[in-house]
Amino acid sequence: MTAFEPPYPARPARPLPLFKLLAVARRNLLAAFDESAFDLEFFSLRILNRRMYVCNSPDTVAQALIALHESFERKTPQTRHALNPLLGDGLFISDGPIWRKRRAIVAPIVHASRLDMFAPVMVEAAQDLLRHWLSLPERSEIDVLREMATLTAGIICRAIFGPRLGREHAVEIVRSLTEYQARVGQLDLTYMLGLPDWVPRWYPPSVRRAAGRIHAVLDHIIDEARARHSSGESSMIRLLLDARDPENGAALDAAALRNEAAVIFLAGHETTANTLAWAWYLLSQAEPVQARVHRELDEVLNGRVPTLDDVPRLVFTRAVIEETLRLYPPVPIFGRQALRAETIRGRRIPEGSLLLVIPWLLHRHRRIWSNPDQFMPERFLPENAGSRQRYSYIPFSVGPRVCAGAAFGLTEAILCLATVAQRVRLRLVPGTVVEPVCRLTLRPGERLPMLIERRV
Repeated sequence: MTAFEPPYPARPARPLPLFKLLAVARRNLLAAFDESAFDLEFFSLRILNRRMYVCNSPDTVAQALIALHESFERKTPQTRHALNPLLGDGLFISDGPIWRKRRAIVAPIVHASRLDMFAPVMVEAAQDLLRHWLSLPERSEIDVLREMATLTAGIICRAIFGPRLGREHAVEIVRSLTEYQARVGQLDLTYMLGLPDWVPRWYPPSVRRAAGRIHAVLDHIIDEARARHSSGESSMIRLLLDARDPENGAALDAAALRNEAAVIFLAGHETTANTLAWAWYLLSQAEPVQARVHRELDEVLNGRVPTLDDVPRLVFTRAVIEETLRLYPPVPIFGRQALRAETIRGRRIPEGSLLLVIPWLLHRHRRIWSNPDQFMPERFLPENAGSRQRYSYIPFSVGPRVCAGAAFGLTEAILCLATVAQRVRLRLVPGTVVEPVCRLTLRPGERLPMLIERRV
């Protein structure tokens, strides 16, 4: 199968001087890593008054995120402050006792055992999108990034809030999340300058307005869900309303309920939308891969709508999604702040230091992967599983803070791609330049213009 090398930001030949590094990182964090970062296994760098340590090998990743988890469970000041206006004390940015209690409540709700409840919602939303695309003239131009965002927002809205309320609120939340990401700061200079964590951070008014709009929608939907709580409708909100603290039996209060709904929405919508957008782009540039996906869909589904039972049989379709996650991990940087001093590979990590695990580097590491920058889905076929090192592939993180909704997101991506790719293929609009840009998540720029073609 012919492989191709999809785009990535230009890599400096050597480490950038400080002020150029800051300027590049503010525009696109991924462009700040020089060539050596894709060969090193454990290294450090200093920015202003702070030193950061990068775990860039399977053994150091396992040590930081599993063996020493309790010392590195806290998210970085950048992550916590960037998301605090939106998520409050939600599971994604909390730590300590709050994180442990919320994890025990939220994890069962998005667990793989719930997929039989939510898979039909995924397929139904993908069918709605497909019907819309088929109603357009042949070779109509669409923004695939926006289309996938709307699709996954619709799915997560229906899954969280129930089918009666999902569709009408999806567009507003997508628009506000996009504005939030575009406006929130990408570097926490307050921390980098050495100031304490309690120093207040400044947020542009547009960030607070976007968060406020999202909160207003969530509060309204939660109130509606409470009012019809006894209706028997299946949704994540109902499961959250029914959930109880395993220690004291208490229900989530109003703020906690909204914060966890916001976490589920952000994680369930944004990351899968980006994965699907990247997958469509990659398939459009690799015709042999796309043809193999179509053959598998024709053989397994024979024109019918996919179900959850089909997912284990869509082996190559899954491999395409997994290779997409390797090349373009939705969260390309996992950051932690040391709660106490630790030692990794004989090097002392002082308390308060930043420790980074960077899937963007790890997934393209030259000593771990063959042809690391090439799109080769066959890496993830079952017969090749033995060639991968454990902890070399971590799109959903690892350890106690592994993404609770990993199975939900992976299944959603497979079912959506299978539903739509049976009937259409997408072509990149000629002349379009695609480059990955890292903000809170990894996106293919601001938009991804593609042309719809019906499959004969």
